[in-house]
Amino acid sequence: MLGELLGSALIGLVLALGALRIARGRFRDARLVVATGVVAGAFGGLLARAVLGPGNLLTSLVLGGLVAAALLSLLLDADRPTGARPHPIR
Repeated sequence: MLGELLGSALIGLVLALGALRIARGRFRDARLVVATGVVAGAFGGLLARAVLGPGNLLTSLVLGGLVAAALLSLLLDADRPTGARPHPIR
């Protein structure tokens, strides 16, 4: 159980740092993104363990990462520009 918790939290942290690096400027607060990634990953991993039972380490880690990615996507600010400019129509 501890391995699933720490592994899922680490996956959430990696996803949060990757999201900050890729979509820089699209999040309001970087601390919120990192905290959400870690907590969502840990929660998703523990929820998967509760549903699937022990012995499904890889599945719990994957589901923890999916929960973290889903919650991180909700933190994206749609009003901020992505940095990419649309190509003019010729």
